[in-house]
Amino acid sequence: MRRVIALAVLLCAMSAAPVLAQVPQSQAEVTLSFAPVVKQTTPAVVNVYAKTVVQSRNSGLPGLFDDPFFRQFFGDGGSLGRPRERVANSLGSGVIVDDGGYIVTNNHVIKGATDIRVALADAREFEARLLMADPRTDLAVLKIDAGEEKLPTLALADSDQLEVGDLVLAIGNPFGVGQTVTSGIVSALARTDVGISDYQFFIQTDAAINPGNSGGALVDMRGRLVGINTAIFSRSGGSIGIGFSIPSNMVKTVVTSAETGKPIQRPWIGAELQDVTPDIAESLGFARPEGALVADLHADSPLIKAGVQRGDVIVAIDGKAVETAKQLNYRVATAQVGQQAIIEYRRKGATREVPVTLITAPETTERATTTLGGQSPMTGLVVANLSPAVADELGLDSGATGVAVTDITGPAQRFFRKGDIVEQVNGVEIDSVATLQATLDQADGRWSIAINRGGRTLSLRIR
Repeated sequence: MRRVIALAVLLCAMSAAPVLAQVPQSQAEVTLSFAPVVKQTTPAVVNVYAKTVVQSRNSGLPGLFDDPFFRQFFGDGGSLGRPRERVANSLGSGVIVDDGGYIVTNNHVIKGATDIRVALADAREFEARLLMADPRTDLAVLKIDAGEEKLPTLALADSDQLEVGDLVLAIGNPFGVGQTVTSGIVSALARTDVGISDYQFFIQTDAAINPGNSGGALVDMRGRLVGINTAIFSRSGGSIGIGFSIPSNMVKTVVTSAETGKPIQRPWIGAELQDVTPDIAESLGFARPEGALVADLHADSPLIKAGVQRGDVIVAIDGKAVETAKQLNYRVATAQVGQQAIIEYRRKGATREVPVTLITAPETTERATTTLGGQSPMTGLVVANLSPAVADELGLDSGATGVAVTDITGPAQRFFRKGDIVEQVNGVEIDSVATLQATLDQADGRWSIAINRGGRTLSLRIR
């Protein structure tokens, strides 16, 4: 990769001379091509076809028969609004990462799928089994059975070695036209405001990525997987040169869990973090905004045992710089439980380093997971008592307490979302699942419900 770039420009490292274009000196230089890398990598990139059965109603009044109070009088709508099943098809891409048939793709490609098929580059098709789906990273791992055949694979690179300006290829099946290769460069690293998954740390590239490329490969000039293409920024639905990929180091953690058959174990540091703004940087005497400010610590946080305190600013982990809170969360998520990480932080102008043993989020209270029944706006909610473990799974602050919505079935999805914290029902403070159930049992048909969603309190009143 570096040799190809050197042929295009003449750099004078020892002087301030301008960079000049270099005229190709040979036929070999004129015919430089990505073809060798393409031939090496494309056999390991597959097409993923997912079928999902969805319920639809033909009432002419969208959403009417999803209203639980309407259904009290009209049931399921009779012939007017009888649910009808239809099959929705989605198209994506995937990457073979193990010659035994393990394939990584995006979770949003196969979400809710009842049937998944994979087509190899040589046009053979296989039924695929879903081994692991991880919405928090938007990654999923599939398995196909090719018998004794060793399938072509892509090796996972260390995505931390990528640099802005590196050449990359994006491989996938855009718009279902067939396997397509596009080229570009790494436009930026550590993008944290994309809003695709819980762990914001994306590779940005100008290699063209379009619908159907989701789950496809971003490869370097050595033919290694550096990222899984996941999303684009677009006003038209097509590529405008701003695409995002999940780094291979995050992919590695999910694939490893799927291959071992064990649930993903994510390290937990039990800290509420915030970015260092210019104002905060100035107040702390920093030359520039950097790091993750420790706003609060859970009583069981391993940082406390290491001597880290509220108000400290973490600026690096294992020698890797931390610019924002989301970057720190990513670095922790790609580490291993039980590993000893070296945390570098600043306090009152001094920089310190301490070893921190990474642990999983603890279960400090019984979950008491319950599906709410009866006749109320909360019917169908799956709720649980909050602990650091539950909060971590839902992407909530580690110090969150009370009762959280862990899943939703039925009409309650009109009012609630996964991760909502139930604060109050009919004037009663909700501190446990038992309190919530007792309060619902005593209700008289009038409802005043307060929930915390993303730090904001929302109220629902039904008379």
